[in-house]
Formats: sequence, C-alpha cells, structure tokens
Amino acid sequence: MTTKLGTADRPLRAAIVGAGPSGFYAAAALLKEQDFTVTVDVFERLIAPYGLVRYGVAPDHQNIKAVAKTYDRTTAEAGFRYFGNVEFGKDITHADLRRHYDVIFYTTGAQSDRRLNIPGEDLPNSMSATEFVAWYNGHPDYRDLEVDLSCEAAVVVGVGNVAMDVARILAKSVEELKSTDIADHALEALAGSNIKDIYVVARRGPAQVKFTNAEIREFGHLAIADAIVLDSELKLDRASSASIEGDTGMQKNLDYLRAYAEIGTTGKPRRVHFRFLVSPVEICEENGKIVAVKLEKNELRPSVSGDIKSTGTGKFETIPAGLVLRSVGYRGIPLPDVPFDKRAGVIPNEVGRIIDLDTGKTLTGEYVAGWIKRGPTGVIGTNKPDAIESVNSMFEDLSKGKLALAIDPDPDAIVRLLHERNVRYVTKDEWKVIDGVEAGAGKAQGKPRVKLIERDAMLAVLDVVAK
Repeated sequence: MTTKLGTADRPLRAAIVGAGPSGFYAAAALLKEQDFTVTVDVFERLIAPYGLVRYGVAPDHQNIKAVAKTYDRTTAEAGFRYFGNVEFGKDITHADLRRHYDVIFYTTGAQSDRRLNIPGEDLPNSMSATEFVAWYNGHPDYRDLEVDLSCEAAVVVGVGNVAMDVARILAKSVEELKSTDIADHALEALAGSNIKDIYVVARRGPAQVKFTNAEIREFGHLAIADAIVLDSELKLDRASSASIEGDTGMQKNLDYLRAYAEIGTTGKPRRVHFRFLVSPVEICEENGKIVAVKLEKNELRPSVSGDIKSTGTGKFETIPAGLVLRSVGYRGIPLPDVPFDKRAGVIPNEVGRIIDLDTGKTLTGEYVAGWIKRGPTGVIGTNKPDAIESVNSMFEDLSKGKLALAIDPDPDAIVRLLHERNVRYVTKDEWKVIDGVEAGAGKAQGKPRVKLIERDAMLAVLDVVAK
C-alpha cells in the first residue's frame, strides 16, 4: 500500500530553519492549507523567536512590533512546535532534517553587513548599524559590544530605514526612550551620551534615498534634536527629477527635507545633519581612536542602463567624529550543506525551490523564503507574499508527487535526537513563560517589556517555574 503524503494518517512533516518573520509567514501558510494535513517544526538558534521584530525593529516603533501578535496565533496552532536554542549545523544537521522531515524551509534572513572597504573601517567605534541595532535591542550576541558615546559627533553612512533608526536613537532623549523596550544597558549608555551632532551621509542625492516618509517625518518631532539640511544639496539634476516624476512617496520625502532646510536650527542641543552627494573615503584616527571621517564630494551621472550613479569629483571635506555606523546593505550567510550564491549573498532558487548550482537542478523538498531567498529588500510585511510563494511551490510539488518521503518521520524522533545530544531546546510553552515574565516586568515599569538578554537568565526563569 502506497503511503499518501499530507493526509491525517501521514501528515506532511515540514521543518523551518529560522524563527523570524519569513519563517512564521511560511509556517502560517503551511498550517492554513485545507487540502493537506501539515505539521511544522521551527528551529531557531536563539531562545526567543520573531527575529527582526524583536531584535531589529527600533524600540520606539512599537506599532511595527505589534505584528508579533500574528506570530503568536501561529505558535498556538496544534500542528506547530518550536525548538528554540537549537543551532542548525551544530545541534542539528542538514542530514538530520532530511531524515526526519519531508520538506525543509530555510528562512534565516540576511545576517551580515556590507563593508565600506575604506582605511580605518576596523578601528574601535566603527561598526555596522546592524551591530548597533542589536546592541540597543538586547540581542544576546551583542550585549557586550563596546560602544563609546563620549565623542561629540557620529557619522551614519547610508539613507535606508535602518540608518534612520540609528540616527534617531542617537538623537533622542532618555525621556523619549525609557518607555520603550530598549535594552537597559543601552539606555544607561545613551543617558551618558555626549553626542551632539549626527551626520547622515548619502553617496547619491535626495531623489535616491531609501527611507520611507514615516522615517524622515519623525525627525521633525524630536524633543532635543533639530534636523539640518543644506538647501544647496537639495537641488536636483535633470535625470533625478525625471526619475521621480509621479513618485508621490519620493516627492513627499523631498517635501520634508525642504521643510527642514527652511526651518534650520531652532537651538536644540542636538542636531541631525542630512548630507547628500558625499562618500566616506577614510576614517581618520589618532592614537588608535576615530577623530574624523574624510568625505569625497560626488556628482550624479546617468548610466547606460538608466541608473543614476555617483562619481567622485576629487574634492574632499572632513567631518570631526568619534563614532561611525555603516548601513550600506546586507548579505545572507551560507548554511552548512545548503547551496549558496556567494556573489548575490542568497540561497539560489527558482520561485522558492532551492537550486543546486553545480547541476542547475532543483533540490527535492528544499525551499527558501525571506531575505535569504531574494536579498534584503522590502519591509517586514513584504516577507508574507514571499513566503506564501515558496509554500505554494512546495504544495505544487506535493500535488505532482515530486516529494520524497522522510526516512523517519516520527515526531518524537527529533526530540530523542536532541536529548541524546544534550541540547537544551526551548519549547513554545516555555517561550510563553519567558514572554510573560518580560511583559510583567515591563508593565511594572510602564513599558512594553523588559527583555531578558542572556541565555542563562532566560533558562533560569524556566528553572524557577519548573520547581
């Protein structure tokens, strides 16, 4: 008798590696399917789920973090299991998942940053914006990141939403931040900050920015910081003007920038300077410490492909600064035994089906979703249709009989394996306990939550409950 996959007698067993937004959107799509019975096991290296929603979204953007409630509903599904504190490639392997699951989805995001590749980039207090974000959001890997805020000026390289977030956090007062879920250690450090000037620098012009209207609008409502824009840097060349014709979002961005240029300084103690058509060419140091950033002035030229590119003019200026945060793009990180396109920084795929680069053929039962699939584009919600596309590809393969049955699909087999390897995994019920402790501590202090950061602190909470 042939076993029919995806029935009540033999549910489709799906493993998801990565518990960020794309992982949860994929899980939700799998569990909502009406024509097939599916069970989902999600594996996450960290104890806490939700990825960028917990560790990437700015603490003063609680409205965006509210999407976690949607993920909570998925977690509550009967066919969903969570294995936190389990690292792929170490605690479980590709071979383990192939043995115990019919299909695997990789949803690990884009975890590394692109570099500037300029002299001085590796000096202390020069770091990626992602590291800085993880530090103030209480990511356990960055709890001890050394961030020196004793200098009077910082340079943020890039004009995407992450660059806006870090500039805004540096510009805000402690009063504006203390009611958020910012990490306590970061709030303490920011309370002692000596930074008065934050320079946000862009290699191209104001018509090529990547931030959203909401992000730039916030700079007009900061309690102790003015937004400073040079009117001379807002003049658009002909190609830039043509490129944004009819683009209401970009036109609105320009309206905000022009308004800031017109208002100028109002005498607030901090200033956020938006600078355009400049590229960092060197981070200058004295006695091993950052003292300035050398910038080359650029001009814009349309390329043959139609893109508008920046070209150095050979003219330079120097901005005194002691902190440099780069936010110039992100890349995925290779996973053990999983194909990876080093040039693009993604797992190679066709509509979510993973491709073996050596043969050009798709791998049976292996799929990808999110930034590790398409690159770091879009916002959190963009991952939902992306994940659904990959899940639909899988169901199409299932319907056509293209999937292979797992050798050992027993749901208890993976549990036994982790126990044999002494892996202290965290279940969805245990995460609910940790979540409740954080939320309770936050309520007592008038904030959304007080994050537990260290792994041992989270496990200690569970030990207390167990007793």
